Amino acid sequence: MPRGVRRALEAMRANTGHDWTIADLAQAASVSGRTLQRQFRVFLGKTPWTALSDLRFEAARRELLRGLPETKVMDVALRYGFAHYGRFSVEYRRRFDETPSTTLRRQLTFADALASMPAMAVTSRDRPMVALSPIEAGPRTEEAARGVADELATALSRAGIAVTSDPRSARYRLGGSLRMAGEQKRLTLRLIDGETGNHLWAQRCDGAFGGEADPAEHVALRIAAALQPCLRRAEIDRAQRKSERDLTAHDLTLRAMPGILALDVDGNARGLDLLERATDRDPHQPLAVALAAWAHIQRVTYHFTSKPDQERIRSIELAHKAQAMANDASALAVLGNAFTLLHNLDAAELMVRKALAMDGGSAWAWSRQGWIDLYRGDVCSAIERFKVSLDIAPHDSLAFNNMVGIGCAHFEAGHYAEAARWQERALLEHPSSVWIHRTLCPAHVLRGATDEARRSFGALRERYPDLTLSEVQHNLPPLSRSYRDRISEGLRSVGLPD
Repeated sequence: MPRGVRRALEAMRANTGHDWTIADLAQAASVSGRTLQRQFRVFLGKTPWTALSDLRFEAARRELLRGLPETKVMDVALRYGFAHYGRFSVEYRRRFDETPSTTLRRQLTFADALASMPAMAVTSRDRPMVALSPIEAGPRTEEAARGVADELATALSRAGIAVTSDPRSARYRLGGSLRMAGEQKRLTLRLIDGETGNHLWAQRCDGAFGGEADPAEHVALRIAAALQPCLRRAEIDRAQRKSERDLTAHDLTLRAMPGILALDVDGNARGLDLLERATDRDPHQPLAVALAAWAHIQRVTYHFTSKPDQERIRSIELAHKAQAMANDASALAVLGNAFTLLHNLDAAELMVRKALAMDGGSAWAWSRQGWIDLYRGDVCSAIERFKVSLDIAPHDSLAFNNMVGIGCAHFEAGHYAEAARWQERALLEHPSSVWIHRTLCPAHVLRGATDEARRSFGALRERYPDLTLSEVQHNLPPLSRSYRDRISEGLRSVGLPD
């Protein structure tokens, strides 16, 4: 982008609530007002006012997602330049699929859950090592910086990430600064790959960072949660770069993970091959065994196999084996996935609760709790859990599955238009998950959208030409009888044979 556009955006971000004029922005950008407006249209495809509005909504949502006890939605709206609360609320709902008060209420619930979780030590020889440097600070932020750094080290350890102060012994380096930005403190963090020097991740948080109203512990847990998907991708990339002769069982497990997380037939097959190699080298690799248990029952649930009974038996064997040795939040959350699809909700919830006790910011565990709540009939709780998972890690490989879950929850509640909308979003994010049409097609049928139902059914039949209603019913996860009956009703009406 031209320097003028960058400067104008920086000025907006520094003070999103300011009543900016074109003259103000042009002065900050050191160009004429007409030039600035033309450059915004050419390089951003929007006017300066639209860009400012986008920044304001993003900033308001960030503050609501922090969920501080004293936060009031109207105060947030005014702080970021929205003088008309009603218009703010309507546009916020259009952009983010929920009201601002819903976002805040969910985050307050999340914060309470984090505060009540016991700290548990996580030990694993395969944990990635991160060198946490002292957070740079000025005279007014030194004490807060030390507090955040201490809590961040604890939160990272609880998330299964080894922490050291020696950058020579770590694969990754995490550092940053805590400065004053007006009356608030601004925390900026950066993650660097120690081997390649590549910049992997960055995050900025504004707040008080200290005291009961804004505890450093909650800030650190959210940062650790946001860091995990990026660190997981970096670890997978590192394993992919290694030569075949140097691969360990853990490396093979990491290589398998993208395929298993894809929830599609090709990824599942690739992942299982790699997991078999991993468990041949080390039969006691907890994450490999847990992933294999989940992968085998995926083959049943998503119609990847012609031998569902054999796959189910194999999944049960592996799940019980993994249960005896799972010792970190990721393996426990994956094992929760396997037990859920095996219709053992009690074992699944036990695994998920253990995962959250170790790492309250595990997006995978929050998502799986959402599915468990859905299968037990608590639709509202399920949607809240899915949205917590999306808030924590919106770019995670499994984020789309939260959208599937929200769609299923709306289907359970009889909100078929909403169910279809969320399922369509999930398919846009992850087109290879054609099994989503099992609920999407009936949702279209039940909301009276005949053409959309036929298109959805066509996609389902193209991918699964031999699929029958009995197979769908037999392979579905533990949904309610009413849900299953409506699935059958919708699919039968468009021509799926019994």
